Amino acid sequence: MRRALLYIVGLAIVVVLTGWFITAPAPISAAALPDHEPDLANGEIMFYAGGCASCHSAPDAKDDDKLKLGGGRELKTDFGTFRVPNISPDPETGMGGWSTIDFVNAVMHGVSPGGAHYYPAFPFSSYIRMKVEDVIDMKAFIDTLPPVSNQVADHDLGFPFNIRRGVGVWKLLHLSPEPALTIADASEEVLRGQYLAEGPGHCGECHTPRDAMGGLKLAQWFAGAPDPEGPGINPNITPHADGLAWSESEIVDTFITGFTPDFDTLGGTMSLVQWNLSRLPETDVRAIAAYLKAVPALPDAVVAKAADEVQDY
Repeated sequence: MRRALLYIVGLAIVVVLTGWFITAPAPISAAALPDHEPDLANGEIMFYAGGCASCHSAPDAKDDDKLKLGGGRELKTDFGTFRVPNISPDPETGMGGWSTIDFVNAVMHGVSPGGAHYYPAFPFSSYIRMKVEDVIDMKAFIDTLPPVSNQVADHDLGFPFNIRRGVGVWKLLHLSPEPALTIADASEEVLRGQYLAEGPGHCGECHTPRDAMGGLKLAQWFAGAPDPEGPGINPNITPHADGLAWSESEIVDTFITGFTPDFDTLGGTMSLVQWNLSRLPETDVRAIAAYLKAVPALPDAVVAKAADEVQDY
């Protein structure tokens, strides 16, 4: 009996230690970075494609104030309340003291400069699909923006979600640099749109349903999903009859102007997305539209009980 008990205890210790090891944050070293001179113009494109201002500026910010990235927004979800951090160049409360490798590890690998996991409310599971050079350029552009002094409180999460090490399990299951889709015979324009939409644009984070652990169900890519912050539904944006039935040119016009083909305006969080998209080169907007027309057409993944449950796009 004693020998059996010792065996069980020993096995439990091995399991715990193995789990602790495999769930450890896995940042890359500075030596792994490419030799790259930052390109501010490209960094600005990546900044707007990534929608950084939509989350990290003040909720009521207008015009140039959207470039003050002091954070503080609260994202209330089933897992708890996440608070968006200050990513302005402020050296005390923002990213002013961050190195390039700090930023790359945060954006692409979900690891803080202190070596802790970030929660996937920060869409690093999409940003991991970005080119490292584009992430370096993005940091260079953010470094030119106004510093904002604002100390943001930590997240408010209950057990077990308040144990950050558990994010390591989530990463093992869901963190991959591979594209969400394989599109046969895709043109260069569609591939560019795929890169922008799946990577910096992180469109799937809102428009794809999730499993019980919060991972994206890739088999239902862009087929619509419950709004993580409320009772609404983020709509299906595949080219299915249930989804985005607009033509490619109508998608482009809507992204640039904010006016839909039926002369309505984009609403909800999509208005923030449109503000960012309108600042991209038109060739990139057209590439995103081409990709949206090339994804598999899927029926709604979530059926709204009432018309007003769907976000007003």
